[in-house]
Amino acid sequence: MSSLPTHTDVVVPAGVRGPRFRPPAGASTAESLDLNGEWRFRLFDEARTGADSADVGAGWDTIAVPGHWQLAGAPDAWPYGKPAYTNVLFPIPVDPPNVPRENPTGEYRRTVEVPETWLGSGRVVLRFEGVDSWFEVAVNGTPVATSHGSRLPTEIDVTEHVQAGENLLAVRVTQWSAFTYVEDQDQWWLSGIFRDVELAHRPEGGIEHVSVDASYDHTTGEGTLRIDVETLGDAEATVSVPELGLELAAGEEATVAVEPWSAETPRLYEAQVRTAAETVVVRVGFRTIAIVDGVFTVNGAPVKLYGVNRHEFEPTRGRAVTRETMLADVLLAKTHHVNAVRTSHYPPHPHFLDLCDAYGLYVIDENDLETHGFEPNGWRDNPTDSPAWRDVLVDRVQRMVRRDAHHPSIVMWSLGNEAGVGRNLGEMAAAIREIDDSRPLHYEGDWTAEHTDVYSRMYASVAETLEIGRGEDRALQRNQPDDTIDGETAARRRTLPFIQCEYVHAMGNGPGGFSDYDEVFEAYPRLMGGFVWEWIDHGIATRDADGTPFYGYGGDFGEELHDGTFIADGLLLPDRTPSPGMVEMAAVYAPVRIEEFPGLDGAIEIRNRYAFRTTEHVDLRWTLSADGETLAEGSLSDAVGVLEPGESAIVSLEAAGIEVPEVGDDVDVWWLVRAVSRESGDHVPAELGAGQLHVQGRAPLAPVSGSVERGEDGFAVGPARFDGAGRLVSLGGTPVRTSRADAWRAPTDNDAADNGPGRQDARLWEQAGLTRLRERLDDVTVETDEQGEALVVTGRLAGAASECGLAVTWTWRADAEDPQTVDVTLDLVPEGRWAGPLPRLGWLLALEQEGAGDVVVDWVGQGPGESYADSAKAALFGRYRHTVEELQTRYTHPQENGARRGVTRARIGLAAGPLELRAGEVTLGVDEIDGVELTARPWSDQALAAARHPHELWPDGALWLHVDVAQHGVGSAACGPGVLPNATLEPAPARLQVRLRAGA
Repeated sequence: MSSLPTHTDVVVPAGVRGPRFRPPAGASTAESLDLNGEWRFRLFDEARTGADSADVGAGWDTIAVPGHWQLAGAPDAWPYGKPAYTNVLFPIPVDPPNVPRENPTGEYRRTVEVPETWLGSGRVVLRFEGVDSWFEVAVNGTPVATSHGSRLPTEIDVTEHVQAGENLLAVRVTQWSAFTYVEDQDQWWLSGIFRDVELAHRPEGGIEHVSVDASYDHTTGEGTLRIDVETLGDAEATVSVPELGLELAAGEEATVAVEPWSAETPRLYEAQVRTAAETVVVRVGFRTIAIVDGVFTVNGAPVKLYGVNRHEFEPTRGRAVTRETMLADVLLAKTHHVNAVRTSHYPPHPHFLDLCDAYGLYVIDENDLETHGFEPNGWRDNPTDSPAWRDVLVDRVQRMVRRDAHHPSIVMWSLGNEAGVGRNLGEMAAAIREIDDSRPLHYEGDWTAEHTDVYSRMYASVAETLEIGRGEDRALQRNQPDDTIDGETAARRRTLPFIQCEYVHAMGNGPGGFSDYDEVFEAYPRLMGGFVWEWIDHGIATRDADGTPFYGYGGDFGEELHDGTFIADGLLLPDRTPSPGMVEMAAVYAPVRIEEFPGLDGAIEIRNRYAFRTTEHVDLRWTLSADGETLAEGSLSDAVGVLEPGESAIVSLEAAGIEVPEVGDDVDVWWLVRAVSRESGDHVPAELGAGQLHVQGRAPLAPVSGSVERGEDGFAVGPARFDGAGRLVSLGGTPVRTSRADAWRAPTDNDAADNGPGRQDARLWEQAGLTRLRERLDDVTVETDEQGEALVVTGRLAGAASECGLAVTWTWRADAEDPQTVDVTLDLVPEGRWAGPLPRLGWLLALEQEGAGDVVVDWVGQGPGESYADSAKAALFGRYRHTVEELQTRYTHPQENGARRGVTRARIGLAAGPLELRAGEVTLGVDEIDGVELTARPWSDQALAAARHPHELWPDGALWLHVDVAQHGVGSAACGPGVLPNATLEPAPARLQVRLRAGA
């Protein structure tokens, strides 16, 4: 196959035609053949395969198109090599434009029947939506074209090469090419024909391309439509929009009253574009994107982007995502209050954009460009600044814009991602504006904003985001301390909207600090929001040596270079189960904000955060509950009325006519208000926002009085039994495997990352000996006071090779009126010099319990899901019930998980009888804490920390309970800021008091 340019030539595609727009499936009357399905396939070690393009591939294997050859047998077999993951580093030598001679290359073959009616009139066009990374096409043994731009369409005019009847298509695809150097996105390296392929008849006089300009004037309520049409043979074209009564010539402009398109109200009109030979239906959305006084607006209204970064991914198909998966993603986004998607870091499959148009999502469409692997070498030879790459990079943005510009969902174009800076940024920006100047341009790497219309950053801290919101942007440094971006450049930058194109990195247990960002975004008009990194864990379905299925990440496939778990950084687990981070995001992004109003006792504020919608579709339902038991319920909708966009209402219990019934003083009373949608549909969130007010706090636990039983082997305090050293050995008849103070947790991905200058929490904890904790019991005494007798055990908790430790005092008291009850108070006082925060402070109790995963935990506190100090917006006070197994979050990479905060009482269904827990005095330093943090597992923290994948965790015959005063927050340090001060657990004296009743 060929004398054509090779895959190391830096040239624009040879033999291809500029791709036209992609209408929705079935939207054209012209004929086409779907070439998806089984193709014959053979993999070679080098690009010079020696295969004859006229060879039909008899006896070859078959492979699915779309698909990646590395995943052809997943998860059971890997006949064509395995996937590999790197984030920044190239998996080949950095020697542009050259690539290794060892270059896995796939030869594809299939036959296609071309109707005789297609020949002699019009053109026959072969279209590939995506091929990774370079390919060459031959028809009936004749080479016709080469192309590249893995996530971009390629159209090849094959009219002169096909014949009526059977034709042979031969496609050679190389894994590596010169263009690998501009496709170094943070994802798996996967190859092949991974998007749709079709053969289309373009009839003489047919529609070649459609350009849509559909603006909206919010002052008049009118839309202006102009549709330009390119036809084959310069045929006349007309445009009609029956719903608007429009009949226009192509290129003619009309203004008419319309309903505008937005992500909140995605109104579309069908425009029929006709020639004598073809009719195409285009969905039109009228909307205007503008930047006004440094504020991003849609249809004249300021809009915040509550966004996510979305890679295309399925665990068995890689980037060859199905339409069903695309729809599932859009529905999950809508039901979790996402209103924007950045297509990181390439244009998505065009059907995804059709769905964004239809369901309503703002889109930053990003060019297929990333050169991150040049950064470790100081960006030397970076294509972004190389004249040799100018035409290639301009070609990429032109193909993106030409394919996608008719989509109303696209509100910005992005020049690419993490590709450094250079002269080609301006070239690409100019090329986009020449085709479409109706949308702002984005590129995070251009901190000067010389070529862009918005100021974009990644992972700017809350503090810096606050400064930017105020217009107090500091001077920025490039690579050298004396190379600052300031002066006139900074002055212009301060006039632009600010977007966090990546923030709150959702890796593992996290992100923390989501609410802190949201508060700042809301406070300053210049801040237009941000995009969570990222949508889904890219775990690839595989099996271990025993056949056990699991989701693999970097290093699980024998890669020479890899970036480990950094590919597992999504809001969704690989099977698309929403993670706790996704649930937290939904609570933060909620369009109806319900919060305690600080200026009035017993009052809440209800705020409409929509940009365009009123709350007419919202029902405000309230519940008054005592420790989760409903006392009364009703609706606030009539009392609050309909709120306009941005409007708030303050309502109190008294104003709403809600009386709080008399209840005992041993319960908490909460007023919960939920905003529930009156609409229906699989894209409609069940809940649009929720908040609650603490109406009545419970009284402190009444003191108990009892005695300590002394025996030859130890002591007994109520249902608790101790050995002679004061070590707890059984509780309510259940043997105790471990009982001690604790100050460590299995590190999260964020704990293990740099959490600020010179600080990595997990490393600090290791250095402080927290991974090696032992509790030394020094003294056990029976003390008598006005409450009676108490068993007091003192000691010290510390780890080997560390001077840091905690002075420990246990105080156990029986209840003479109830022999099954015992009060335990744990006092902890830090000693020595601590270099950083603590992971946790509390009590570790491991009870012998077969089938611990099936034990039911019924608790009153925050829930239903896990929560941490800086990730608790979604956690509401109530009564919940889960098995221990259900309390676990099976993160792709095992780590600390499953904590429930604010627990005031719990009932744990042990085999020997239930164990009831009630929280008493809980303090940290001078602060009182309402309730304890409760975590229950069927395995130890050590086992959790040692496991690389969830299937490596096995119940060990014990129920491991953590009853904590507090835990450190989770932050976003895996890529972004660490735990903020408001969620940092600094060493401080702590007291934990709980009342236990065993065998109730």
